[in-house]
Amino acid sequence: MIHRPPAPNSANEQKLQRAASAALFAVLVLLALWVVREFLPAVAWACVLAIVLWPAYQAIERHPAFRGRTTWLATVLTVAIALLVVLPIALMAIQAGGEAHDLYLWARTAQENGVPVPDFVSHLPFGSRQVSDWWQANLTQPLKESPAMKGLHGDAIVSFGRHFGARAVRASMTFGFMLVTLFVILQAGPRLSATVMRGARRAFGADGAQLLQRMAAAVRATVTGLVVVGLGEGVLLGIAYMFTGVPHAALLATVTAIAAMLPFCAPLVFCGAALWLAAQGAIVGAIVLAVTGVVVVFVAEHFVRPVLIGNSTRLSFLLVLFGILGGATTFGLIGIFIGPALMTVLMVLWANWAE
Repeated sequence: MIHRPPAPNSANEQKLQRAASAALFAVLVLLALWVVREFLPAVAWACVLAIVLWPAYQAIERHPAFRGRTTWLATVLTVAIALLVVLPIALMAIQAGGEAHDLYLWARTAQENGVPVPDFVSHLPFGSRQVSDWWQANLTQPLKESPAMKGLHGDAIVSFGRHFGARAVRASMTFGFMLVTLFVILQAGPRLSATVMRGARRAFGADGAQLLQRMAAAVRATVTGLVVVGLGEGVLLGIAYMFTGVPHAALLATVTAIAAMLPFCAPLVFCGAALWLAAQGAIVGAIVLAVTGVVVVFVAEHFVRPVLIGNSTRLSFLLVLFGILGGATTFGLIGIFIGPALMTVLMVLWANWAE
């Protein structure tokens, strides 16, 4: 009996096999993503930080002390990121702990005796009588009997504390996994970068690799713009805090800088400080601080930040703003960096299609 070799697959069978292989790969990838879905935020943050740190990584790697020592370099950069996040939180916690006793005494006095009407209420240009009447009806009497405080019963406070604690634990775990992932990415170093670029070229061609580089540049520019502008706003408003007599000006400037790294969040801090000044009777200082804050934030958010991000990503002011705000609305905090990258992809695709 003569055994003949099997006939080669026809073109249609090969197409079906390729389609089946692609479908199987897609299902496996989606299944893997579903399995690790709880860790995707940590991975996303680690990727963003790795993209931002990549130029510094390359510069440090060329130094003789770190040449060929990727593990040491990854450790140094990961520890630096951890300290940049942990130290401000620790300083604020220490400061809050120092003020906790005074805050407790004030709250206890307010529970027993109420809060007297501040002097600045009588000096308001309008609405003084209405504010004073509401304050007298709700806050001058013992707060435990005040109608405005009825909703703040013990069970609600305990429930809020548990919810806040659970969120804090979850955020701490995400931060920890992010640091581990960042260390692994940095330790892989150039090998991982070369693999990603080779895969992009193989899957999407030269245009795909170039698009990936543009997206990385957009993420890097967005982080740089947010951090630089945030630090600038923190310094300028910190000077305003000192001149207007706000206590703990340095700590409040740090909080402002962190808040200013998120679009339009700095007003929450300096407006609160201005209201505190007004409550102490320093109306002129409150007005000066509020006006200074509005001018600084307006210039930073509408001109400086879009220019810093747009020059690197080659996006217009409107697309940068839409990318930041739309990304934050859609994806949360990580969307601040994803949004401009997606806008960059959109513009590249449009330019290629229009040619």
